[in-house]
Amino acid sequence: MHALRRWWHDTAGGLPGSFWYLWAGLLINRAGAFAMLFLSLYLTDARGASEALAGVVVGAYGAGGAAGVLFGGVLADRWGRRSTLLAAHLATAALMVALAFSRPLLLIAVFAALVGVAHSMPGPAFVAAIVDVVPADRRSRAFNLEFWALNLGMAVASLLAGLVAEASFTALFLVDAGATLTAAAVIGWKVPETLRRAVPAGHPAAVRPRRPGLLTVLSDRIFLVFVGLTFVLAVLTLQTSTIMPLAMRADGLGPSAYGVVVALGGALIVLGQLFVPRLIDGRRKAVVLAASTALLAVGFGVLAVADDLAVYLGAAVVWTVGSMLAAPPNAQINADLAPPDLRARYQSVFYLTFPAAAFVAPVLGGVSLQYLGDRHWLIVGGLGLLAALGHLLAGPARERHVDALGRTVDREPADPVPTS
Repeated sequence: MHALRRWWHDTAGGLPGSFWYLWAGLLINRAGAFAMLFLSLYLTDARGASEALAGVVVGAYGAGGAAGVLFGGVLADRWGRRSTLLAAHLATAALMVALAFSRPLLLIAVFAALVGVAHSMPGPAFVAAIVDVVPADRRSRAFNLEFWALNLGMAVASLLAGLVAEASFTALFLVDAGATLTAAAVIGWKVPETLRRAVPAGHPAAVRPRRPGLLTVLSDRIFLVFVGLTFVLAVLTLQTSTIMPLAMRADGLGPSAYGVVVALGGALIVLGQLFVPRLIDGRRKAVVLAASTALLAVGFGVLAVADDLAVYLGAAVVWTVGSMLAAPPNAQINADLAPPDLRARYQSVFYLTFPAAAFVAPVLGGVSLQYLGDRHWLIVGGLGLLAALGHLLAGPARERHVDALGRTVDREPADPVPTS
């Protein structure tokens, strides 16, 4: 019993109530996030698009996300974390309803791009709110639990969505809209505003501005190298929701089989993610990220010889373990590299990797799969191995940078100071 209490304390202890409501909102939203998982299949099966055209339309979702993540970061920094989250969730719900009843491919592409904007807006706000309310020594466990919630919801969504897609693609969009509204209700009801407002000039907590925000971020080479490596990680991970469904269909496997593969990954994370902190604690983050990225590379590379569900399931185990190990150090490094007074802007640039990958992965991946076939997966695997080497090479400089930053930026007030 003592060991169980100790494990629980190490995994989830000491986190404030605001974090748990943010966590609940993430979980509810993710559990109903059906639609974009099956967008490529919806376009090819229900709307008659080719694989390459489906990749372009899904890529429009990623292109919209690139704008949305910067917009969301600015709003979270100026307007507030809570307000940004509510606006993004309500806009997403409305757009999902519009997608459910749209038929022309051009209109679907436009709505997909707008959904990309709305889906990406909450990212910086969610992470900034977590960093705002969780003490520094507990953030790693908070990020681990955040990743767990995302994938617990993914497991639920995948199990249900495969069955729903067999009956009606339209229902996927409507259920997604309902779940998004429910998440918005939780956030609106229980999550307070966590943004630290600017303090009046002359106040003891006032700090001289560093220099123009985005200029600082875009001149931080160590941070940008980390962002680039995270982009590769995102491209690998997004194969499961963009290109893998098309590859499985080419192998004679339908939406329900795809749902089983994605659900397996989610189930593994649900069962094992809470044990990851003890497994990686005390190990260098760069080494953990290199090992996890290499596992992702091997898992997707194996798909070059996949021709039945068993091989897909085995490969899913490998890349899921890689994702599990990567999540906490990746999020922690991102938080460590961001100066407190530029937190939202750093988060915005970091989160650009995900919509950018959501554009690149389907657009280039759709063309690659169409013309290269199974060799596409060898390219993906090779890219992942190069990124693993990149983490090993970049790690020492990154650690020195974090140590130096930690010695010079401990100037935040203990509590938010209201404006006069």
